[in-house]
Amino acid sequence: MIKIQETRRPWELVHMDWVTGLQPGGDRSYNACLVILDRFSKTPIFLPCHKDDTAMDTALLIWNR
Repeated sequence: MIKIQETRRPWELVHMDWVTGLQPGGDRSYNACLVILDRFSKTPIFLPCHKDDTAMDTALLIWNR
C-alpha cells in the first residue's frame, strides 16, 4: 500500500470526488455535487454542479469559490 501524504497546513492537500445521479434541483437544475475535502482539518466543501460539466467548468467552479 502507498502511504497517504501527511499535511502540516490546511488546504495543502485536498481530495475531490463527484456525487452524481441526483434529482435535478435548485434554480439551475443541478444534478451532481463536487465534494472537496481538506486532508488536514477534514473540512468538506460541497459545490452543486452538473453531471456533464467539463474540466474547464469544474476549474472555474473551484476558482470562483
